[in-house]
Amino acid sequence: MLFDRIGSRLRWTAVAVGVPLLLVTAGITGWRLTPQPEPTPAAQPVVEQPAPEESETPDGPEAPVPEETVPAAAPAPDDLPVVDYDPAPRGFPADPEPLDPAPLTEGVHPTRRIAAYTEPGGKPVAFLAPTINGVELTMPVVERRTGWTAVLLPSANRTLAWLPPGGFTTVPLRDQIVVERRHHRLTWYRDGRAVRSWQVSLGQSGQETPLGRTFVLGRTEPPDSVYGGVDIFALGAIPDDPDSVPSGLRGAHIGLHSWYHDGELGRNTTNGCIRLTKSGQRQLLSEVRPGTEVLVVDELPEPPPTA
Repeated sequence: MLFDRIGSRLRWTAVAVGVPLLLVTAGITGWRLTPQPEPTPAAQPVVEQPAPEESETPDGPEAPVPEETVPAAAPAPDDLPVVDYDPAPRGFPADPEPLDPAPLTEGVHPTRRIAAYTEPGGKPVAFLAPTINGVELTMPVVERRTGWTAVLLPSANRTLAWLPPGGFTTVPLRDQIVVERRHHRLTWYRDGRAVRSWQVSLGQSGQETPLGRTFVLGRTEPPDSVYGGVDIFALGAIPDDPDSVPSGLRGAHIGLHSWYHDGELGRNTTNGCIRLTKSGQRQLLSEVRPGTEVLVVDELPEPPPTA
């Protein structure tokens, strides 16, 4: 099942197409992401750096190394679109390392509407708001360069946005969720160490679960008993081919959720979503915060042999 937005709220739509196959969209029922309280990050100590000492050279004191100049942010027109639950505007750069297994350990939360750019000092393409449909937005940090911060863009696949300084706070991200399509396996990592693994169902042929780095956008209550009474995570990713999914799911998001039975685990039966056991989903819901990276790969590389 995918997440769909109707009007200004995130909603679910479903009709059975044959049990135990996945439900697909047709009728409308009102559901939306459930706003969650944002954890208060621990205050970070400010460490004063001592001024560099001058050293004598044959020609006199060594000249100080000039600081790197932060590229200025071009003014953003007021009529730029705001990134919401619909597919994000085009023009943003591709994630240069979409399959990098190194965990993303810091997130950015906008505290006001901020402009998102193509590169440091580049072109403004859209605005990012503090919330999407009432849910606080936290995006994982991918890179920092000359005072600018690159984050994974919501409502897009394998795409970055560059943010100039100011207008956001940062929060630590301890967790990472890795999905291996070849093995139908989801592994939850904390601080770089594997905590638990579960077998999962993934996208069927033509509607494969999108590869690359995305993140937990928010959560919603289950709209139907087929989800086992367990809340669902909406991810920042959308289907790679929107035309391949049922018409009612165009513009929908990939979800991470449980199901009313486990008979399809290890198979490709969904519209692109990631489905695991009810107990596994409950544990992730209790431990994993919005903004957490979700990495989908075909297979993780084998660790090097130990001596």
